Amino acid sequence: MNAFTPDLLECLAAIIEEGGFEKAAARLSITQSAVSQRLRTLETLAGTVLLVRGRPLKPTPAGRLLLKHTMQMRLLHTDLEHDLRKLSPGASGSAREEDRVSIAVNADSIATWALPAFDVLVRQGLPLEIITDDQDFTQDWLREGQVLGCVTTLKQALRGCKVVSLGAMDYVAVASPSAIERFCPGGLSAHSFRKLPFVAFNRKDDLQAEFVSHALRLKQVSLNQCFVPSSEGQVRAVLAGWGASVIPELLARPYLATGQLTNLAPSAAMSVNLYWHCWNLDSAVLNALTTAVTSAAEQSLRTAKKSGASGNMPAVQRSI
Repeated sequence: MNAFTPDLLECLAAIIEEGGFEKAAARLSITQSAVSQRLRTLETLAGTVLLVRGRPLKPTPAGRLLLKHTMQMRLLHTDLEHDLRKLSPGASGSAREEDRVSIAVNADSIATWALPAFDVLVRQGLPLEIITDDQDFTQDWLREGQVLGCVTTLKQALRGCKVVSLGAMDYVAVASPSAIERFCPGGLSAHSFRKLPFVAFNRKDDLQAEFVSHALRLKQVSLNQCFVPSSEGQVRAVLAGWGASVIPELLARPYLATGQLTNLAPSAAMSVNLYWHCWNLDSAVLNALTTAVTSAAEQSLRTAKKSGASGNMPAVQRSI
């Protein structure tokens, strides 16, 4: 009897993860026609279409179900490798492409507190893949079965998943002294913000306008913005005098201490509550990931119950 064999399932995963048939074929070391044939076989077995042919390719609900099953098979294999290494510490095996452990984390967390969390696990041989996306979309990767866990601002757990509160990340509005002298010598105000350029992450980033709106108590603001799709890049742009930016206080802290950057609104702050979501499975690897993430967050983030903003400005839970 035909079955959902690993070769068929990994073919579906490769198409989705690589974003197309050609790259999937290269990854699997087979022809593109063989990839198409395997997908047709899998769809015949499933009795339904598994992919939405668009740009980008997306799994259908049935495709997401099979993709999640594939990820669970990978996790079982990774757990086995983990347990075998504990029994034979000197043994080392080469990680297979299909054994990657994927998680989704937003750029600001990667740039500040998240990477040290995984240092020990990676050194122990965990084949980790970190996918970065706007915080509004990290949970979508988990929902579609493409990652095992994600860092998100969303508190509600998905079906079959568990959620852990990580704490609150603070954001501040900063600019270089030269930019302040040029654009707003009197400081950030209801009049000067219109002349002050802001460096945003991308067009989805509404944090800049949201911060200014709350700090100046304005219902709606329109900013003069340029875009740098990197947390560290935003800092470099601000240091270069491009304008102001609302960035994690953890990133701004050393430059505020040396005077290279100035806090434009010291009486205002914005905080973002973060959560770790992952599959609710009994897995040594998932447990290790959860412990690593929560421990790192505990050292760097404030507890959510203390996440009130300074001054008279309320805390805001939003997506970054």
